[in-house]
Amino acid sequence: MGGTRYDISARLSRAEAAGYGKKSASEIFTQNALHRAHESMNPNGVIFREARDSEVHPNTVPIILGLDVTGSMGHIPHELIKDGLPKLMGGIIQGGVPDPALLFLGIGDHECDSYPLQVGQFESGDEELDMWLTRTYIEGGGGGNAGESYLLAWYFAAFHTKTDAFEKRGQKGLLFTVGDEPGLKKLPASAIKEIMGQGQQTYTHLELLAEAQKRYDVYHISVLHSGQAINADVEWKELLGQNCLSIEDHREIPNVIKKIICDKHKSSGLGRPVAGTDSLDNIEML
Repeated sequence: MGGTRYDISARLSRAEAAGYGKKSASEIFTQNALHRAHESMNPNGVIFREARDSEVHPNTVPIILGLDVTGSMGHIPHELIKDGLPKLMGGIIQGGVPDPALLFLGIGDHECDSYPLQVGQFESGDEELDMWLTRTYIEGGGGGNAGESYLLAWYFAAFHTKTDAFEKRGQKGLLFTVGDEPGLKKLPASAIKEIMGQGQQTYTHLELLAEAQKRYDVYHISVLHSGQAINADVEWKELLGQNCLSIEDHREIPNVIKKIICDKHKSSGLGRPVAGTDSLDNIEML
């Protein structure tokens, strides 16, 4: 990462040529036809994903977005590639944060799924972010075990990321998970070893949340599209308080995230208007 910017005009042209607004999820997310995760997103053996400053982005703001890719939530990546992602990135930049670095995670169920964790790279450019998002395997799994592995996002953020924002400036990144179920409460050492290639310790969800919160402000976006999701939202609010954000329309995800990021950086005095950014209010993919 580091050398490219998010170019709204270039992204719109490329999206039109690729047919993002017209193609089905199976046509865009080609790993689905292969029924396996892309090798570049396999976390096994990954030591760190890094968000480093560069000449182009001297004050990187690390953002992790963990997307639930189980059966009830698999449509969210499709909506993001159609028009949500440019609204998110463009909105963050337009809102005064010129150096966002976004890392996608695909989250499943470590008790049931073949690929409970998929990991991209921290990126700032439009082409690179589209690449990682569309490489995501929407496994569509999950199970009847009353939860998904959102705690894997906390584990990965805590132990497998490094950022200049924290190491050089003492600034936390932002970590968002998006889902409609409660989180599983335990991550066994055996599951970590299977997913990551090594693992000696079992963690509770509270331990992993506390570890992630040392370097990230942690949020969860509850998508309230079912009675089960509404019940899960109660549990998330007990865990995260005001950092649990509840929405009924999944298309609001970009707006919710960009508002939090921009408000945080305005309050810290770091945010500033960015000249020359096109208005994003009416972005639609062709």
